[in-house]
Amino acid sequence: MDNTPTRRDLLCLAGTLAAAAQGQAAAPRGPQLGILIATTYTTGPLEARLDEAKACGFACVQMSMACAGLPEMPDQIPAGLPARIRDAAASRGIAIASLTGTFNMCHPDPAERQAGLRRLRLMAEACPAMGVSKIHICTGTRDRASMWRRHPDNASPQAWRDMSACIREAAEIARQANVVLALEPEVNNIVDSARKARRLLDETGSPHLKVTMDPANIFHSGELPRMKQMLDEAFELLGADIVLAHAKDLDHDGDAGHKAAGEGLLDYDRYLRLLLAHRFQGALLLHGLTPAQAPGSLAFVRGKLARLQSPSATS
Repeated sequence: MDNTPTRRDLLCLAGTLAAAAQGQAAAPRGPQLGILIATTYTTGPLEARLDEAKACGFACVQMSMACAGLPEMPDQIPAGLPARIRDAAASRGIAIASLTGTFNMCHPDPAERQAGLRRLRLMAEACPAMGVSKIHICTGTRDRASMWRRHPDNASPQAWRDMSACIREAAEIARQANVVLALEPEVNNIVDSARKARRLLDETGSPHLKVTMDPANIFHSGELPRMKQMLDEAFELLGADIVLAHAKDLDHDGDAGHKAAGEGLLDYDRYLRLLLAHRFQGALLLHGLTPAQAPGSLAFVRGKLARLQSPSATS
């Protein structure tokens, strides 16, 4: 029998391969799972912390300059350090998804805000050499001692003006360095909700200002019973601008998002379904956990994603 394929056989095979390739191209790959290494692996040199992240199975990290022995917002970066950071991550097959760049962007002292902007510029200018394209930021509070402590003046018009002016300068720094600032709404900060984040994005009008979504940080006291509605609203307002996502948990509302993913009350099925519905394919970064908790939380999030992405999953 002659088993030589006919022209029709070859055409059918080509069509099958093309259809498969088209299906693969259309299938979303989903979020890339990573971790904040500075707050999880808190000791040792940069390379050792990256080794821990790699051994646990993370594909990417949020980097802090503290991991390289500097202040989180340094006044200077030694020559050669950005390349060392890039090479250390690349040699381990780990992507640096973002760089921590938080400072109090509405501190009541203008000199403090300007110092933060100078440090942000230094870090932004070093990002290309580090292979980093995103810097994670928060807006801060009127509290002089801690940008994570709520202050009654946060709701004042002057606080918003000071913060938004600082954000505009920061966005211009990001534009010049060709990086993106990923702003996280945080329950104790001036931008403490999805609605305020939307307002700030619209007022700033910069493609270099986007969003970090961390739903464990958006529930004020008394709002946890409205979790479904608030998650849906947050994604309706901000979904198209989310470039980073965080994964931790909470067991009550207010200033509460300090638990490892899977150990609290956050509706992860809904959160991850919303990320997938908005075709989020960036870094989903675990934090608020210890090294001992990291494998379990990673397995929890990975398992949820696998079930939601399976062909049998329903919306």
